[in-house]
Amino acid sequence: MTKFLIIRFSSIGDILQCMRVIDDILQHFPDAQIHWVTRRDMAPLLRADRRLRAVWELDRESGLPGLLRLARRLDAEHFDYLYDAHSNIRSAVIKSILLSPLKELLHRAPRHVARRKQRWKRFLLFRLRVNLFDKPFRGVYSYQKPLRSWGVARFDAPPPRWRFPPDYPSRLDPHFHPSTITLVPSANWTLKRWPVAHWQELVRLMPSHHFLLLAGPRDAFCDEIRSVAPLRVTNLAGATTLLESCYLISRSRLVISADTGLLHAADLFDIPCLALIGPTAFGFPSGPRSEVIEAPLPCRPCTKDGRGHCRRPLSCMEEITPARVAARARALVH
Repeated sequence: MTKFLIIRFSSIGDILQCMRVIDDILQHFPDAQIHWVTRRDMAPLLRADRRLRAVWELDRESGLPGLLRLARRLDAEHFDYLYDAHSNIRSAVIKSILLSPLKELLHRAPRHVARRKQRWKRFLLFRLRVNLFDKPFRGVYSYQKPLRSWGVARFDAPPPRWRFPPDYPSRLDPHFHPSTITLVPSANWTLKRWPVAHWQELVRLMPSHHFLLLAGPRDAFCDEIRSVAPLRVTNLAGATTLLESCYLISRSRLVISADTGLLHAADLFDIPCLALIGPTAFGFPSGPRSEVIEAPLPCRPCTKDGRGHCRRPLSCMEEITPARVAARARALVH
């Protein structure tokens, strides 16, 4: 038995992309027991994945004392391998205990790798417009690359089978019609959002289809999207948990999404997906059934995650036309 620990606390999209490495590890280490440490609000996603042996929760409210207690509990597990997929201050605290100098001296520390954030490349890209990244930048590959030092070289695992609660099908499947397309119109930052008017026009252009909206409780604009065809649009903004939303994504025929976390759920479950990518550099999906729709503007990308100010107000999202998206959607759900 070989014990692995993966550290990735957040966010939704990053965790979903990083989850690809679970099967990559298991293909090379068939006897592996994989543990994962994450933020408490992300734990339901990971607990649904039956390939994980244990999920360790960090309560952000517990502060440094809580983090140290968690690190000592992890240390007692005596891991053979440690993958720091977050590379932040919290993961550094955990590693300071699991990889202490004394353990290293006595050769009792786990073998360890870390995902590099390549901050200097990001500085050159966003400040000086010098791109040294492979284009397009697919986050999944950046999570897989560090594992090569452990001999993990196969990255062709099938989609995961999550263990959803048994009442989900009876409660959630009725939201789907034979012609339903799932829309994810929200994103944490405004620059990444496709205009509400474009979502409305997409609904109008596809009169024979039903639409399911997934978003957060603060995304009141989803009511505006529904208003153009109330009988054909089901608005679940704020009405589902994160795990319920992932279930609905896994049951979808087609997902149309901005650069946000649930886009990567579709990618992970191998669900056909249209990704509307604008100013960001790192949100590109990698699955064979995911397509990127973008506008070829020279000022792109201009932001890591959607924060900042646009010098050409939201042009890269505005110029992705509803007609173009509708045409691709029809081709995929014919």
